[in-house]
Amino acid sequence: MNRGNAGDAFGGHRFADPDLLRQALTHRSAGSPHNERLEFLGDSLLNLIVAEQLYLRWPRADEGAMTRVRAELVRESTLARIARELEVGDVLTLGPGELKSGGHRRDSILADALEAVIAACYLDSGFQACRALVMGWYEPLLDALPPLHQVGKDAKTRLQEWLQARQLPRPSYELLAETGDEHDKTFLVSCTLEQPAMAAEGSGSSRRAAEQRAAESILEQLA
Repeated sequence: MNRGNAGDAFGGHRFADPDLLRQALTHRSAGSPHNERLEFLGDSLLNLIVAEQLYLRWPRADEGAMTRVRAELVRESTLARIARELEVGDVLTLGPGELKSGGHRRDSILADALEAVIAACYLDSGFQACRALVMGWYEPLLDALPPLHQVGKDAKTRLQEWLQARQLPRPSYELLAETGDEHDKTFLVSCTLEQPAMAAEGSGSSRRAAEQRAAESILEQLA
């Protein structure tokens, strides 16, 4: 993925109006103009773009299946993961309090900023440019979606079924680390297979989320 930066370009889009980008990367704690209104618009644009892609890619999927997958793709943790890959935290403008409390690492702040950038791109250059920006981030996630019959099953369930179908031992999960303040913890978990012998790690704001990400990483290795 293309890295963000604090100039007039971000994540693959060069802004004709750099002020829009600066506003998108400004948290309300830093004063006005901040990114809350942009985040509202960006949320709707992201849902539309992802819904459009699922509709085109899965011509036989029903509404329920597409709704469940869209929810996974646009949820806060997914957006925060993309934002971290783009190093959004490094270019955010935060007030002193949020900066001191580690706001540049918080999932909610990162996810909101990414949605604000989507809206800023739309206002700057229109829907086609906005779609291109989002698809640059989401193409790998869409390409990695499970087969339609597995939609709605989480990574741990899909890994368990893969192993059971081959009569292989169940995976084991181990908590490796737990860091951060009580209200903003990060969990690091490992997922280990006996057969085939492999292991992967995953992190998240809860132990369950970290286990899911570790299982997803194993599934990517098995693909």
